[in-house]
Amino acid sequence: MTVAATEQIRALVVDDEPLARERIRELLARERDVAVVGECGSGLEAVEAIRRARPDLVFLDVQMPGLDGFGVLAELEPGEIPAVVFVTAYDAFALKAFDVHALDYLLKPFDRERFGQTLTRARETIRRRGNDGIDARLAALLQDALGAAAAAAVAGDAGGDRRYLTRVAVKTQGRVRLLKVTDVDWVEAASNYVRLHVGAERFLLRDTMAALETRLDPEQFVRIHRSTIVNLDRVRELEPYFHGDYVVKLADGRRLTLSRTYRERLEQRLGREL
Repeated sequence: MTVAATEQIRALVVDDEPLARERIRELLARERDVAVVGECGSGLEAVEAIRRARPDLVFLDVQMPGLDGFGVLAELEPGEIPAVVFVTAYDAFALKAFDVHALDYLLKPFDRERFGQTLTRARETIRRRGNDGIDARLAALLQDALGAAAAAAVAGDAGGDRRYLTRVAVKTQGRVRLLKVTDVDWVEAASNYVRLHVGAERFLLRDTMAALETRLDPEQFVRIHRSTIVNLDRVRELEPYFHGDYVVKLADGRRLTLSRTYRERLEQRLGREL
């Protein structure tokens, strides 16, 4: 949706903390060109409100119990996603990802001056929307932030609380699509990219196999070849091949190669030798 300079910006406030929502509402009340069309205390409420109210702008808390900020966007179709200002307490790695892209963030706690800067950028984003590839930047933002958060969680795994990617943002046909990682059947290397196979669909993601492997849950995804990662939930059977290699047959009939180099990894996941 493109908003003319004379039109009001319809804003939705999403945060599980009532005081945080109140703070944003108070600051927006000073803005003559912004109308608050609602507020939500959970991600599920936010999805419904965005679809119902069709806001131009959402102030979206990243960290919420249940469905978090990224989960909200994952539930929406590309055409339903408004301009987003993330409200976050994320670490420096994620904040660097936000800085690289055109969308803005508010780091809690924030003051009136910082809020004003964010709102100025949000206005510019909304009034350019549809003309400058904002959806592509949103995809890049989500991917960087998701990757940074997952990498930070893995790196800081002193207490065994490791978290992995649950969704991934990809660009397809000029739109952004957010895929649930559990829907990915298998992954293959494709030069400087990886190709995600989801049923009959294929999606390119700018990443390396090694980097992606560290961000996928090893209980569900295992690397079976230098160019292949497979979702174990899709594996139907294993068939001996030559010289210690195996053919991995997926539920859809796809046949992949398990090389000797990676066989031990699969054996560890299965809890037995092949």
